[in-house]
Amino acid sequence: MEFRIGNGYDVHALAPGLPMWLGGVQIDSPTGFVAHSDGDVAIHALCDALLGALALGDIGHLFPDSSAEWKGIDSKILLSKVVALVHEKGWRVGNADITIALQKPKLAPYIGSMRTCLSEILGIGTDAVSVKATTTERLGFVGREEGAEVWASVLILK
Repeated sequence: MEFRIGNGYDVHALAPGLPMWLGGVQIDSPTGFVAHSDGDVAIHALCDALLGALALGDIGHLFPDSSAEWKGIDSKILLSKVVALVHEKGWRVGNADITIALQKPKLAPYIGSMRTCLSEILGIGTDAVSVKATTTERLGFVGREEGAEVWASVLILK
């Protein structure tokens, strides 16, 4: 059995009055992510991890923010397209591990829903999707509540 590992990283700024989407779930928050799409920084990092495992570049290459086609798009659609590409290349997702750094709001109440949403799109069980949330103890841009950053790792199998 062949396998590959991919890593993804993404960051988005926060601004008041925008919706906050993380891991395919809308989060109750007075701020949301500034982005060309819906700004789901967790899904964007996950897409980059999958694309990286296939050595196909990154999400910006596949879905450029200069294209009106992707303006405001639901990131779950982008992830579905990336997963279809994984399958098209003869691979399947084994597992995913995601770490979200965000000072506020607390994400614990949303983690289960994120895992369920992502597992359905990835075509794997929830026991193969890990979502963890952390703060930066008020350090850096995340600690100042200016943005969020996410790391994602995936294993794909052939």
